[in-house]
Amino acid sequence: MTFTFRPVDPVKDAQLLHTWVTHPKAAFWMMQDAKPEDVERAYTEITADEHHDALLGLAEDGTPAFLMERYDPAHRELAGLYEARPGDIGMHFLVPATDTPVHGFTRSVITAVMFHLFEDPSVRRIVVEPDIRNTAVHALNAAVGFVAEREIDKPEKRALLSFCTREQFEKAVTA
Repeated sequence: MTFTFRPVDPVKDAQLLHTWVTHPKAAFWMMQDAKPEDVERAYTEITADEHHDALLGLAEDGTPAFLMERYDPAHRELAGLYEARPGDIGMHFLVPATDTPVHGFTRSVITAVMFHLFEDPSVRRIVVEPDIRNTAVHALNAAVGFVAEREIDKPEKRALLSFCTREQFEKAVTA
C-alpha cells in the first residue's frame, strides 16, 4: 500500500478526526469524551506548535486513512522523562476503527509512517511512549524495529518508552 501525507487542517478535518478519536477502539488516544470543537482546538494548538505537528495519511485515492503526529521529545511529551539525543523524533499514529478490517493494513500504516519520518536525514531515532496496556501497538512497534527500554510514568499514563534507529527499522522491514 502506498500512502501520501498532508498536514491536518484543524477546521476542515475536525469532524473526521472527532469520529476517529472518540471511537471506543481509540481509547488509548484519550479523547473519548471530546466534542468536535475540542478536537478542532487540540489540533489547532498542535499545528501552531513549533515542536509538534499532525499529518493525515492518505490512501492512493486521496481518502484520509490514518492520523500521524510527530513531535520533538526534548520539548513535548517526553521532556524531562528521558535523555533526548540529537536526531530523536517522537511519533503517534492512529488507524481509525472500521467494520471491514483489511489484514496487514495497520502494519502498512506504521511502516509508511516510519519511512516518512526517516525521509528526513536529521532523524536518527524514533521515540514512542504507548500506554503499557496497549499490547497490540507494542507488537506492531517491535515488528518495525522498536526496542522497549523501560516503563515511565507520564501525567496521563504509564508508558513503555521504546526506540527505533534507522538501522533497526531497515533491518526489520527487509528481514
